[in-house]
Amino acid sequence: MARSPFTLAASVTSALPRVGVVGVGALTEGIAGRYDSAVAELDDGRRVVVRVPADSAVLPELAAEVRALRALTPGVRGLLPFRAPELLGEAGLGDTRAVVLDFLPGYRVDPAHLPPGRGAATSVGAALAALHALPLSIVRTEGLPVRTPQQVRTDAARLLERATATKRVPVALLSRWRRALDTDELWRFESAVVLGGAGAASFLFEDVDGAPAVTGLLDWHGLSVGDPATDLQWLASAPAAADDVYAAYVAGSGRAPDARARERARLYAELEFASWLVHGHETGRADVVDDAVGLLETLAAGVADDDIVMDAPLDVSDAIALLDRMPAASAVDVDTSMQTDAYDPEELSQWVAADEDDPVDPTTQDTAEIDLADLPSPIDFAAARATADAVSASASDQMPVPARRDGEAEDEHDGDAVADAERASEAALRRWLAE
Repeated sequence: MARSPFTLAASVTSALPRVGVVGVGALTEGIAGRYDSAVAELDDGRRVVVRVPADSAVLPELAAEVRALRALTPGVRGLLPFRAPELLGEAGLGDTRAVVLDFLPGYRVDPAHLPPGRGAATSVGAALAALHALPLSIVRTEGLPVRTPQQVRTDAARLLERATATKRVPVALLSRWRRALDTDELWRFESAVVLGGAGAASFLFEDVDGAPAVTGLLDWHGLSVGDPATDLQWLASAPAAADDVYAAYVAGSGRAPDARARERARLYAELEFASWLVHGHETGRADVVDDAVGLLETLAAGVADDDIVMDAPLDVSDAIALLDRMPAASAVDVDTSMQTDAYDPEELSQWVAADEDDPVDPTTQDTAEIDLADLPSPIDFAAARATADAVSASASDQMPVPARRDGEAEDEHDGDAVADAERASEAALRRWLAE
């Protein structure tokens, strides 16, 4: 049974003994989730959020979030273009714990309704780039998880083994995922500071200069060093904005382009179905298993025998093309919702949407050698004379020029010299054009 906002408000006074609560309200709009949450008004004018795990299974996640928020020192927060919650206090509540955080204003946008173009999509991409640019020492110093590419790959393989053991995953999907796991190129990436699975619901927006912009980021319990693609996996459920989010992410990143980031992100998104199945199987939840199996069968029909790893990876040319396609300003209405801690398994179904469009493969064209004989006649040498003179002068400066005595007239040898100079100039121009 969910705790009432008044019960949660009482825990605020325990966590913050020198303040009083003058108002309290529900935060989750009555939606059941992993946490019972409420927003409280304090007598000093502040608004705070109190969170209590809905069951004991969520306690480790809450403990991880507390550690992560403590790692966000004022100096670290100064590196981010958005706000993160601040831990204000903790208190015991029966056999569990209550955590009090400062309230971050803003609204959330469902990934399926995230609009393309400048605004929400590009702001999310820039926010993720800033997060992934944080120094790794922030995580290591606090003893938070640090995973190498090989460890990330091993974790994915173990999840696949557990899903296979249920004997409920379509064979086509198992083959698809195994091929991805066996592709060494897919797992060559540089680890970064990540949220370990940020979703569109983690971002808080406010209207800035008439457009939605990320002003806050929630859900820090997965803070770690790992694969940046884990924070991009939700793009599979935001087909309209995915390209613009990723273009802004590349534009804001100081890291070398990750050729296979979006493919790994797609793999992680699909493995969420496997994780949901494993959860239902290991907890004995037949309803969860049936739901996961239905999602897996729909996914299998949608991807057929396609591979996750495309033949041509993203290269520098593709990265430049992404930057060039940064969208122009657009005004698109978006659906918004309140800040909430609720977790809705139905969000997984959004990942069954149509596959992402394949990025355009870079092509090359042979350049034909220029034949001056094919140029229009007569050639306008006057337009490039200055360049030709500079080229010929560079060579003639190194050759001795006979000095003329005072009063000596120009003879036929001088005329020949002028003609030679003209020919040299023309030859230099031709070489310049040929280059």
